[in-house]
Amino acid sequence: MRGVVFDGEQVQVVDDLEVREPGPGEVLVAIAAAGLCHSDLSVVDGTIPFPVPVVLGHEGAGVVEAVGAGVTHVAPGDHVALSTLANCGTCAECDRGRPTMCRQAIGRPGKPFTRGGVDPVHQFASNSAFAERTVVKAVQAVRIPKDIPLPSAALIGCGVLTGVGAVLNRARVDRGDSVVVIGTGGIGLNVLQGARLAGALRIVAVDANPAKEEVARQFGATDFLTSAQDVRDLLPTGADHAFECVGRVELIRQAIDLLDRHGQAVLLGVPPATAEASFLVSSLYLDKSVLGCRYGSSRPQRDIALYADLYRRGRLLLDELVTAVHPVEDFDKARAEAEAGRVARAVLTF
Repeated sequence: MRGVVFDGEQVQVVDDLEVREPGPGEVLVAIAAAGLCHSDLSVVDGTIPFPVPVVLGHEGAGVVEAVGAGVTHVAPGDHVALSTLANCGTCAECDRGRPTMCRQAIGRPGKPFTRGGVDPVHQFASNSAFAERTVVKAVQAVRIPKDIPLPSAALIGCGVLTGVGAVLNRARVDRGDSVVVIGTGGIGLNVLQGARLAGALRIVAVDANPAKEEVARQFGATDFLTSAQDVRDLLPTGADHAFECVGRVELIRQAIDLLDRHGQAVLLGVPPATAEASFLVSSLYLDKSVLGCRYGSSRPQRDIALYADLYRRGRLLLDELVTAVHPVEDFDKARAEAEAGRVARAVLTF
């Protein structure tokens, strides 16, 4: 079968992948569509260290082909969106409703794939959606209504969970709050619509590319700026919440500096693993906070179903995120579009 493999030096679309059958508590999914997220590109450029060879992709949706023993919540023929959280479901963190903190879900890459039936290949983010078929833990497969287009549904599993989840679950933005979003790529757009859903009064999008203003306003921005230096003209006392969605340390500093009293800076962008950021310690003493956020502090079985329902009710934008669709063979074209920042999300189809 076809898939996108990174061997440590180059990315190739190969046709000799094989994936094993699902074991107990696992699901085999035929991938219909998968979004190209910057986290995939970060593996390729070394920003996210990961063992190779690896099948890339982690934002996908498809149709269940088979289930292993003990799986009852999905069945063959069901449409599912996939999450990256292969959490155990039984540890203290899972029991508290914090599956993103489950230690079984972090840093344990498996090898369900082989090339030519011989050479093992790693799975990225417990998912590997850039393959015609993948095997995931049952908890990662969330049934969705069949009337949701699968290219749109694919984006729920990362971009929407991360961006909207950061607003609703981590920052807990409240009605009337002010929000600044630095970077309006796929994650930033979902932060914008999360802030809109939360009832934020002033939602300021910041992006160096002025061409992104129209889509930023479509997703919920009340204001658009090309520089964070101008935010104080709109919010003289600062923002209640500032989300950094790019992954640059100088922008992290700007997010912190833009906070009002009791404000929160939420870090969503991914800088290199060894990157260090600096800020004035004295600037935090008025009850300000710097928050890390993994995967939108999400509970995927709950949140994916919720976001799917909001989409069907016209309250959550998904189709508008899909700005380019390519067959998997055109991966290089989709990659070029994503690296140039010309698209919110490029989607690969099988």
